[in-house]
Amino acid sequence: MIATVTLNPAIDIRYNLSGFQKGQVNRVSSVDKTIGGKGLNVSRVLSQLGTEVICTGFLGGKSGEWIADQLSHGKLIDRFVAIEGETRSCLAILSKNEQTEILEKGPYLLENEIAAFLEIYESILEKAEYVIVSGSLPRGIEADFYQILAEKANQKRKYLLMDASGIVLEKGITGKPFLIKPNMEEFKQLVGLEHLTIDQMIRHAKSICRNGVQYVLLSLGQEGAILVSNAIILQASIPKVKVINPVGSGDSMLAGFTYAHSKDFLIERALKWACACGISNAVSEKTGSINISQVNRFAEDIKVIELRVGD
Repeated sequence: MIATVTLNPAIDIRYNLSGFQKGQVNRVSSVDKTIGGKGLNVSRVLSQLGTEVICTGFLGGKSGEWIADQLSHGKLIDRFVAIEGETRSCLAILSKNEQTEILEKGPYLLENEIAAFLEIYESILEKAEYVIVSGSLPRGIEADFYQILAEKANQKRKYLLMDASGIVLEKGITGKPFLIKPNMEEFKQLVGLEHLTIDQMIRHAKSICRNGVQYVLLSLGQEGAILVSNAIILQASIPKVKVINPVGSGDSMLAGFTYAHSKDFLIERALKWACACGISNAVSEKTGSINISQVNRFAEDIKVIELRVGD
């Protein structure tokens, strides 16, 4: 079983407009309203892959009730903690191939709510072999929280995969998660460099692996991905596609890798599967959505080669 942790979920509202004019009345051509937060995007894709998923984090208010109702429709196991605050909403405005996002901070968590979550998390670790923690932290939670979750997973000999950024990622790495999945910008911020060659990325990723992280999965958008461990360096080149909605592609990639690893795929095939899920999401209008037949087709078109530092 696979569990996902979404500490700061949201209702994602997407407005589609023919053109967006600042300071003017803008009429929406269509509206899409979904459960959001990186972990819930991962959950949806895992469910589409046929995996039973336990979802946890924090939900509050009428927005939290709406998300809980959607989880039941999606056949996802709800182990969220009820809180006093109101779950946030996030707005995306799409017009002329541009996207403007307006993101609420979310609720401030109380100490007893955090304690209740940790109790549920411990119980989930008794059932789930894989745990995916991803996304931002709500107010009231310290930046080292993912580190704590990783250490608890390691104590139970479970696989924890992490998708975070900034100080949360930096501190989370010290908990020695099984895998981290930064994109290029997140990795540049992590290593403190504005420009990185492939060789530099690999060297920095290798350093992270030597300190206890088993895999670094670098998502490079349309340039594919690089998977680094102490034992192997793999580069995946992906086919060119017409991108419709790239939001959630990184989450879909993480879901695809986790699914593949849980099914004992060879590591090269697991990387292909991860990239294929990311591509399938990118050519879909919906966020955190894949098509299985597409995934299989894209996986066949993805080329994976082994690299050495200096190649």
